[in-house]
Amino acid sequence: MRSNFVAELKWRGMLHDVMPGTEEHLLSGMQAAYVGIDPTADSLHIGHLVGVMMLKHFQMAGHKPFALIGGATGMIGDPSGKSSERNLLDETTLRLNQEAIREQLSRFLDFDSKAENSAVLVNNYDWMKDFSFLDFIRDVGKHITVNYMMAKDSVKKRLDAEAKEGMSFTEFTYQLVQGYDFLYLYQHHNCTLQMG
Repeated sequence: MRSNFVAELKWRGMLHDVMPGTEEHLLSGMQAAYVGIDPTADSLHIGHLVGVMMLKHFQMAGHKPFALIGGATGMIGDPSGKSSERNLLDETTLRLNQEAIREQLSRFLDFDSKAENSAVLVNNYDWMKDFSFLDFIRDVGKHITVNYMMAKDSVKKRLDAEAKEGMSFTEFTYQLVQGYDFLYLYQHHNCTLQMG
């Protein structure tokens, strides 16, 4: 049975912003949404709480939650809210962190039942690892302007704060990889919402 997920988030004070039409979209039938988690450690922390709670309420409302482990983005490092570039992790460490996080998430989300809305854990490394640099910049990069990317608050703050150091190309491209996650999940899992 589906309930009104948007109304639930409003009631709980967990809704800051929402795209117009989202509530109606969710009321039209079971939908899929994801929350991204960078596996930079082998444990969730307090900063993940709201995202995990949203996934739980999403599943309780009768929808299909996707927990996106950012293996690829974790290798790059999210520039938002950071004063310096993250240490880059190797695949072995990221996979160990992924399994530990899945174990923790399974205390809140139903991954194992045969229910139509059972949760799914995905890792963006799995679809990014074989993407060549040339294919990526040709197939993804051509659809977004540098002006748009530069206007992002996370980029502006880093560039303003670190006029001497700046931001690495690796960090700058993070938003392209993150945007591709949404496209991939939409094309392969009919996932229509990102939450976070």
